[in-house]
Amino acid sequence: MRWRQVTTQERPWKMKRCSSRNTSRGRKGSSETGLKLGTVPQEALRRTLFPLGELTKDFVKKIAAENRLHHVLQKKESMGICFIGKRNFENFILEYLQPRPGRFISIEDNKVLGTHKGWFLYTLGQRANIGGLREPWYVVDKDGAKGDVLVAPRTDHPALYRDLLRTGRVHWIAEEPPAALVRDKMMECHFRFRHQMALVPCVLTLNQDGTVWVTAVKAVRALAPGQFAVFYKGDECLGSGKILRLGPSAYTLQKGQRTSSVAKEGPSDSPGLGPAP
Repeated sequence: MRWRQVTTQERPWKMKRCSSRNTSRGRKGSSETGLKLGTVPQEALRRTLFPLGELTKDFVKKIAAENRLHHVLQKKESMGICFIGKRNFENFILEYLQPRPGRFISIEDNKVLGTHKGWFLYTLGQRANIGGLREPWYVVDKDGAKGDVLVAPRTDHPALYRDLLRTGRVHWIAEEPPAALVRDKMMECHFRFRHQMALVPCVLTLNQDGTVWVTAVKAVRALAPGQFAVFYKGDECLGSGKILRLGPSAYTLQKGQRTSSVAKEGPSDSPGLGPAP
């Protein structure tokens, strides 16, 4: 049986030569292409064909089989930390890292709620399973120096929400950086930092060192340093930058507002501190 060779005429896509290339986000928001290609240099991207926007993995493997690309068929699936399966995450990590016991501390009153085996076992936004507590608590911050994990009650606690972050130097895919951002030093676009999350409207502010401040139009839950913010304009993926710093949480801002209000009103509202007759 002869293998049928797929030709460009048979493919349900069009190809053309170009000096530079951009990328589009996946159809129906189900593709990780933008998140993965946000760091690919233009030198490599312009020599690469990505006709996969409308194709499923099974169909791509079928094309590979028909063209005898057995190395593609035999390639193992992704084996990143996200794909450890149903194993207990904590036990898995502690096979490679030594435990570093620390405390769970309430963000609201600094009360110690329990202990853990290592701050590195937790990511911002996840539920912290604290022994002896019925109510769910969620990780809002970590102190690697002290080993403390700061937690808050409720999955929608304002300590989990922030609207400001700073990235490292951004890798721009087709235009470095976009002309509109160079001209105005600011640019409206969208970003995401997790696969399949909804795009978030934001404003980028360009810094002289190539980093950017990202101001989200609406506070976002569970931003975390180390993740990559990927930027989009319409369907085009512009590029990405590693999240290095976070702005204050909504809870911190609320506390600041309350403190400022008390400081202004304190002398007249506090017993015994009114103005002298």
